[in-house]
Amino acid sequence: MKFLKKLQLHKFFLGFVFLFAYAQSIQGRILVRQTVNFYTFTPEGAISTFIESCIVFLIIANLLKRFQKNSSLSLISVIKVFTLSLLLYLFIVNAFSAIVALTFNTWDRNFTYKVVLNNNIGSVLDVCVYGSFFIAYYFYQKNKKDTKRLLVYNQALAESKITQLKSQLNPHFLFNNLNALDQLIEEDQAKASDFLNDFAELYRYVLDVSNKKLVSIKEELTFVQAYFRMMQYKLEDSYRLEVIAPVHITGFIAPLALQLLVENAIEHNLGKVDGPVSIQIVVTDQLIVSNNVVPKKSKKIGGGRALKNLSEQYQLLTAQPVEITKSETIFVVKVPIIKLKSQ
Repeated sequence: MKFLKKLQLHKFFLGFVFLFAYAQSIQGRILVRQTVNFYTFTPEGAISTFIESCIVFLIIANLLKRFQKNSSLSLISVIKVFTLSLLLYLFIVNAFSAIVALTFNTWDRNFTYKVVLNNNIGSVLDVCVYGSFFIAYYFYQKNKKDTKRLLVYNQALAESKITQLKSQLNPHFLFNNLNALDQLIEEDQAKASDFLNDFAELYRYVLDVSNKKLVSIKEELTFVQAYFRMMQYKLEDSYRLEVIAPVHITGFIAPLALQLLVENAIEHNLGKVDGPVSIQIVVTDQLIVSNNVVPKKSKKIGGGRALKNLSEQYQLLTAQPVEITKSETIFVVKVPIIKLKSQ
């Protein structure tokens, strides 16, 4: 069963080898006989060459495994393997021919100097041709496996990095809102109680998406609007949020991306009732989050870490980067919308 699976796995390579041997057999017969007839196309010569080439493949494969101490194999090692394979194959072929000649009493006819020399030259050429095919195929398969292994490793590494980045965002969300709650408790206990209830609901969502790489835009828009309503317990009309989006929204983004950008606008700008900070979220072929710039007198220490975190996540999720543009009057962040293959 294992043997049949290996044949199935390498069927195209073996098919190519047989067809090459068959073409070589036909060419040889035409050159020797200078004529074309039914015998020219009979496959026994190709079958014989195919079996011999398979023996060469087995010899080379076993020697490669012995010489390959680690994942790499030097050119010198490959040459050694090829030379040893050639010598071992010649020994096997000549030993088999000798046994057959002794068994059928044809030694004088089949083991003359000229016959042995011609046979060995043919064997050397066959090993060079078919052995080269096998080594090229062997390293092609090896490279394919190494590439796949590297892809799996990089994917695991990327997922680990994304998890690490998201684990930094969850406490960030928690502590910032606990600070807001602390201020509300001193100012208005009734509002603080409502804020706490809303916060508990929102934090359930945060925990729910903590193990996801992507969430739908629709979910994130619902969450960020609920988050902004909660923040208005403290901010009232000093900050305003406007969402412009089509009725049917498709695509995905990183979890908490919109909340992070809205929070960033609130944290780094000073909104007033008579001069509010206007935050706008526009959904097109990308997400555009913008706000007017009203800088605070004292800048927050360690600011910008959350935006850097989001940019790093997107470097791992897609080839399209997060674009950040800032002027004296406006701050704009463009976030790519990720489309899944099924969409």
